[in-house]
Amino acid sequence: MENEEKMMTGEESLKIITEMINKTKFDIRQGSFYLLFWGWLIFVCSMSEYLLRVFTDITHYYYVWFLIIPGVFVSMTYGFVTGRKARVRTYTGTLYMWIWIGFLFTATVLFIIQSKRMDLVAPYILLMAGFPTFISGFLIKFRPLIAGGICFWIIAIVIHFAGPLFYPLGTALSMLIGYLFPGYMLKNRVDHDKV
Repeated sequence: MENEEKMMTGEESLKIITEMINKTKFDIRQGSFYLLFWGWLIFVCSMSEYLLRVFTDITHYYYVWFLIIPGVFVSMTYGFVTGRKARVRTYTGTLYMWIWIGFLFTATVLFIIQSKRMDLVAPYILLMAGFPTFISGFLIKFRPLIAGGICFWIIAIVIHFAGPLFYPLGTALSMLIGYLFPGYMLKNRVDHDKV
């Protein structure tokens, strides 16, 4: 028995390369979903907290943040469904996923530790969110996301010194610059690349 290796034609090689490039685009599109979903959810929660705190007599204005809980389930469900549809898993996609899961666990531990002083958690969350945002930008080679991560760090410092009243505004601004702008740019880039 002779061990025969099948030689690929140039066309077959190009097809495999094209499939791998398209797989990477799928991962990027999935990333834009998370940026847009979480960007809008946190933006709405932040602005709602600020408006309720400043313009109403509601004392439990921070209850708007409980919307994050169903958001986690939406995010997990989306990830599970799209993950099952994926034919191939890339190293970048897997690393991207675990970086954000690590952020989720770290944020959960912070919420447990700071449960009696949740009003002071915003700068720490922005500080932590800057890291996976920054690294994700490098993974997918997308400078607006790298800049978004840096933005999180800068705004975390600014709102720390500005005080708790400015935490929701700083968080909303971070979402615009760090998640929403890059998310829409990424989504448009991927949609444009389909042409």
